[in-house]
Amino acid sequence: MSNNKKYQIFISSTYDDLRDERQAAVEAILKAGHIPAGMELFTAGDESQMETIKRWIESSDIYMLILGGRYGSIESKTSLSYIELEYDYAVSLEKPVFAVVLSDKALDLKVKNEGKGVLEMEHPQEYKLFRQKVLSKMCSFFDDCKDIKLAIHESIPDIQLRHDLKGWISASEIPDTKAFLTEINRLSEENTRLSQENENLLKRLEQLPKSAKKREDYDELIEILKSIEIESVLFDESQKVPAKLNLLNIFYATRDHLITGVSNQIMMSDGDKLLYFNVFPKLQVHGLAINERVPGVTWRRFTLTKEGLNLLSYIEKNQILTSKSKATEVSNKSMARKSGSHSSKDS
Repeated sequence: MSNNKKYQIFISSTYDDLRDERQAAVEAILKAGHIPAGMELFTAGDESQMETIKRWIESSDIYMLILGGRYGSIESKTSLSYIELEYDYAVSLEKPVFAVVLSDKALDLKVKNEGKGVLEMEHPQEYKLFRQKVLSKMCSFFDDCKDIKLAIHESIPDIQLRHDLKGWISASEIPDTKAFLTEINRLSEENTRLSQENENLLKRLEQLPKSAKKREDYDELIEILKSIEIESVLFDESQKVPAKLNLLNIFYATRDHLITGVSNQIMMSDGDKLLYFNVFPKLQVHGLAINERVPGVTWRRFTLTKEGLNLLSYIEKNQILTSKSKATEVSNKSMARKSGSHSSKDS
């Protein structure tokens, strides 16, 4: 399908002095099966015309310049000619650009046949600089219209090889996409259905009871805290040798202080130092505590996280349940003893 592509080629040149040359370029482009585009029907100097020209250049695949001996009409804001503005704009868009430049020999002959009107008389320096700019890029010289046609037939295939051109194709050559659209719609509907099923499954998972999983997590965490020992004389100040206590016991025994939080401000008590520098960091490792900067001051503060508070709540609930269970057990045993005593007296 790419071999049937037609490329839109924007032709830029001065107008009055290059009528025949432009016509030759149009004929060559059409013969090559492509689409010529140009602004011959507009008069230079119209600001809105430049915006129209830019849109034509943007929509074209290739930019072609025919440069004779004239620089062309000047745009007032930039003091550049319209053909140089067109050329620069095509380059800025990274369009494939090629130029055919009238040779000195052919220009002399053109002056002889048509007069000095084909030469740039008002802005010769600007024309010279623009010509140098053009010659620094892809271009070829021409003596007559046949050379222009030959340059076009040689340049277009070369540009096709070096650039990924979009081009234009006939609507009749576009494959029927109805089957593709049907399949895309089916897959889209299937994707929507699966997404909905996945969302429903996630909602059902969220509604499942989490207490069993939490109990396992907290029981495992309790065992971990039991296995961590901390030494300090504060646990038994009557002893000179530091006593050991597991982290779980410290965690529960100092819970009120931990909930309130401990800061590392000046004149900390020995108890606060133990909690701040020894106990809290170990709790932080397991996500039970967090160290935060206190707004407006230089010190920081350790407090329990939500997970730390949940663990405390879990421990207290277990202790209450255990106490109730023991109380019930003692009560049952007492009643059993009393019942046995009455039976003995009756006998």
